[in-house]
Amino acid sequence: MATEVLWYLIPREGHYPWEPEGRRPVDLGYLQHLAATVERLGYTGALLATDQYDVWALGSALAAATGPGFQPLLAVHPGLVSPTLLAKMALSFEHLHGAGRLRFNVVNGSTNQLREYGLHVDHDDRYRLSAEYWSLVKRLTSGEVFDHKGEFYRLKNAGESLRDLPPLREGHIPLWFGGSSPAGIEVAAEHVDVYLTWGEPPQLLRQKLDLVRERAAAHGRTLRLGLRLHLIVRDTEEQAWAAADRLLDVTSQATYARQLGSRQGEDGVGWQRQFRQHGGRVPARARELETHPNLWPGMSLFRPGPGTAVVGSTEQVVERLREYQELGVDTFILSGNPLLEEAYRVAETVLPQLH
Repeated sequence: MATEVLWYLIPREGHYPWEPEGRRPVDLGYLQHLAATVERLGYTGALLATDQYDVWALGSALAAATGPGFQPLLAVHPGLVSPTLLAKMALSFEHLHGAGRLRFNVVNGSTNQLREYGLHVDHDDRYRLSAEYWSLVKRLTSGEVFDHKGEFYRLKNAGESLRDLPPLREGHIPLWFGGSSPAGIEVAAEHVDVYLTWGEPPQLLRQKLDLVRERAAAHGRTLRLGLRLHLIVRDTEEQAWAAADRLLDVTSQATYARQLGSRQGEDGVGWQRQFRQHGGRVPARARELETHPNLWPGMSLFRPGPGTAVVGSTEQVVERLREYQELGVDTFILSGNPLLEEAYRVAETVLPQLH
């Protein structure tokens, strides 16, 4: 299968948007311009993360301003919206914006994060809820009408209210998902289409991907494998590491303290694996944290979520991405700051060498 590359799109945009002075003013027109640029440059879509804007409002606005080549990958927390309502939202989106465009990024979140929204489930419970949730959503989007009594949901005549919306030709919205715990990997093996992971040194990542493939095979399934990475790509290696150094230099001590302190007690295994790569240490120079040639976990010192960047010249960045392809990765979700300018840079330098 040919390599698929998506970009990242979020309203908190700029050269270093985790700081107020590094953030550029963003409005709907700018975001629609960014989405149209992503489509024109040849990316197959963009991940819309759960930032300060609701992804459904943002995704609908961007889909209306782009063509079928822009496929939004919407982050969804299972359990925050009822499975019947999510199915209705998905069917409406596909009917209005074109079949085959929508994709879901399954985000199970953390125990503390979900409590803010009124969902009180512990780590392994979240994954059992997720498995039940997505099995229901798949049945609903395929046009079934049914009753259900499970651990987390009881539904009566589920799907009856969706009869006037055309069911999906493929039966369900493709599910993309990343989870590193045994419970998360088991949900992925049984339910999702694309298994996503954050960047790690290839020797560590190989072990996890082998386990994912093994568990999927136990369910009679195969999964595509995707990788979420930041890129700091420049003409030379020295320029790329200088750009990484600048990100450290412009980040305030308050941001470091907030980002690292807010994750105390985090029960996500993916975050724990990432944290072990830098240990919460803010270095004087970025390269002190290099864990593998050109691999830098320092982005997670000042921004939430995936925090590994590939830092280097075009040739080095392509070489690292090819290492991941050799592990079976066929999908990349890439980003760089600022999003608009770096989408051009990556499309002109890296993308032609990946396909």
